[in-house]
Amino acid sequence: MQADYAPMRKVLLQIVSKYAGDSSLQPIVVLREASEILKIRGDVEKEQALLTLWYDLFRNGQVAWGYDISNPEPPFCHVTAQGRKTLENMSRDPANPDGYTQYLSQKCTLNSVAQSYVSEALKAYNSDCFRAAAVMIGAAAESIVLELRDNLVVKIKNQGQNAPTNLVDWRINQVFDALTGLLDNRKNLMDRRLKEPYESFWQAFGGQLRMTRNEAGHPASVDPVTWETAHASLLVFPELARLTSELNAWISTSYA
Repeated sequence: MQADYAPMRKVLLQIVSKYAGDSSLQPIVVLREASEILKIRGDVEKEQALLTLWYDLFRNGQVAWGYDISNPEPPFCHVTAQGRKTLENMSRDPANPDGYTQYLSQKCTLNSVAQSYVSEALKAYNSDCFRAAAVMIGAAAESIVLELRDNLVVKIKNQGQNAPTNLVDWRINQVFDALTGLLDNRKNLMDRRLKEPYESFWQAFGGQLRMTRNEAGHPASVDPVTWETAHASLLVFPELARLTSELNAWISTSYA
């Protein structure tokens, strides 16, 4: 029977968090405790799956060998700066794809195109392909913005009006700016619970994701897209998706 990585990853991260900053963060300690919690001792296939997840933490730069200068080698380990950021948001960090996906699903329901790009972004991020992750999560953001645009165009046409030319442009920056202009003109019609997050976050969310995607897909320099940048974009995306979902609901019922 194929190993289920989701509970293994969750347990492993919990144990790493438990021993972070402690000299007890060693493979034998972590793996033995994880195998006991998961009840997989003696099941070689599942034990090897756990080993894969453990060494993925090293490959992804979240855990490194050595505890201090006096103990710089295996079996001692330490959680890196990148790893500490992961543990801060362990339940929804992109380094925990299952937790991230579950958190995202609690915020909204994505269309199938956006969901496929999110899945690719998580795979790329966890393979240290940060440019690819930035492009994929940027594409997911574009997909939900275009979905919002399409719903608004239908609403406008149903009211007997013509949609602005820029709103149906093929360029996402033109669409985003036109969409923002129309929403800005009607934000006073929004309920306070929608208006406040729209005013505070809409431009920031969209700008951050577009900028990161453009830097990755159309680079102006040889400087790489860092894991911090890709990490930030992935953490921002669920909030953009939630806000977009709420705007979709408002357009269908209250846009005039």
